Amino acid sequence: MSTRPLILVGGILLAGAATLGAYWLGDGEFTPVAARAALAQSSSPARQPLYYQAPDGGTGFSPVPKKDAQGRDYVPVYDESERTPSTPPPTNSTPMPSLSTPPASPGRPALYYRDPSGQPEYSATPRKTANERDFTPVYEDIAAPPASPPTSRSPSPGGRGRILYYRNPMGLPDTSPVPKKDSMGMDYLPVFEEEANQPAGTVTVSPERVQLLGVRTEAATQRTMTRSIRAVGTIAVDERRLAVVAPRFEGWIQKLLVNETGQPVRRGQPLFEVYSPDLALAEQEYVVARRVDGGIANAALSRLRNFDLPEEEITRLRRTGIVSRALTLTSPMDGVVMEKAALQGMRFAPGEMLYRIADLSTVWLLADVFEQDLGIVGPGQEASIALTSYPDRRFTGVVTFVYPTVNATTRTARVRVEIPNPDQLLKPDMYATVEIAAALGSTSVVTVPDSAVLDTGTRQAILVERAPGRYEPRTVSVGRRADGQVEIRQGLNAGERVVVGANFLIDAESNLRAALQSFSPPPSAPVPSQEQPR
Repeated sequence: MSTRPLILVGGILLAGAATLGAYWLGDGEFTPVAARAALAQSSSPARQPLYYQAPDGGTGFSPVPKKDAQGRDYVPVYDESERTPSTPPPTNSTPMPSLSTPPASPGRPALYYRDPSGQPEYSATPRKTANERDFTPVYEDIAAPPASPPTSRSPSPGGRGRILYYRNPMGLPDTSPVPKKDSMGMDYLPVFEEEANQPAGTVTVSPERVQLLGVRTEAATQRTMTRSIRAVGTIAVDERRLAVVAPRFEGWIQKLLVNETGQPVRRGQPLFEVYSPDLALAEQEYVVARRVDGGIANAALSRLRNFDLPEEEITRLRRTGIVSRALTLTSPMDGVVMEKAALQGMRFAPGEMLYRIADLSTVWLLADVFEQDLGIVGPGQEASIALTSYPDRRFTGVVTFVYPTVNATTRTARVRVEIPNPDQLLKPDMYATVEIAAALGSTSVVTVPDSAVLDTGTRQAILVERAPGRYEPRTVSVGRRADGQVEIRQGLNAGERVVVGANFLIDAESNLRAALQSFSPPPSAPVPSQEQPR
């Protein structure tokens, strides 16, 4: 023969299947099944059950008797504190630690009161449910740490003061003096005494949440702000290092000595040999005049100089007195042949350009700077140049001139940057990107990273770290922005640490705290009627 034992744990009767040797657990003691009937008869017939629980020990509850899907009766659950002291304990029992709520005691005040049906509803004072059932008192368990929600006035374990009240987790204007849940089952959040005494909106974040949110702080610094002006441009030849070879007389090229475009040349290096009838006639006149009259000879010599005859050729002519049939013209400077119009045997006219030579040891970068940035760009500022041809190298230069005109179509003005080019890696017409370091004033100012400023459009605010994990919102007046830094004109001192990472999350919490502080705090002695069932 078999039977089902009923087990009482924490004021709840559990039903299950067992054999004849099963035991009954009541008031912390094991009682044989044979004594179950006697124990049931000892209960007062006037006792009313608190509620009825599913016989399988699940989470099903009912305020009235009912049956489950299998036809089994729900098990009644009684308030053990109402048992008469005269009820004798069962005999032949084995002691066991009590699993129920400690009994009521006149000297032990209840921490709070909970709904008798097990619903997540609490009260700081005695009260009744809608069906006139008393809330069950919950006492502090001295032998073990409490597993129930703490009272509204108990000290917080983190040293943040006592809990004043609980606020709605969704930010609604609803508070409670005791722990409770909202309509979605979310726990109300405690508001500590230390937080309530802080400035409006101050947020306290635990070290675990600081690490989880990725909160980063940096100190405000005093510095001279510089702004990087970015522009694009092209490499150009330094106009001061450009020369052309254009004879002042008519002639024919008899021999071409430099016959390649791009060929490097040195100063005084022969370029070509020419024959000029006008030049030969002028030399002959000088030789004849030197024998007749010195004044006429000097006039003939001046004519030769007007032909831009090299000084070496004039010295040879005065020394030897022999007219040269061919004249060798040389390079006027060190550089590279940029253009070559001279051909072997060609005839050239006076002033015709035969060679164009450029010195590329120093080049220009002509950058197009937007009109809005022209006010802070000036000569002497350093510039950093990057080219796609050399992605792993950066070249440095200096701003030497800002052109006086603005392009009406692009609204840009040209800025000349002079760049040393000893290896001649920079070639004319190369495309380049330049960054000009423009100083914003000569005095130092308080600056913070631009990510620290929360700009709503009408106000700017930052979060100041008052202590580890405690952040205070502060309205500031911002100024110029440059290179990831923002000037703080008012509201912050150098050295104060500000939040630069995850500040949007903290700011949302700060706005919520400030909004909640605008509501009246909950009364110290809550009225039972203020508690609404959830």
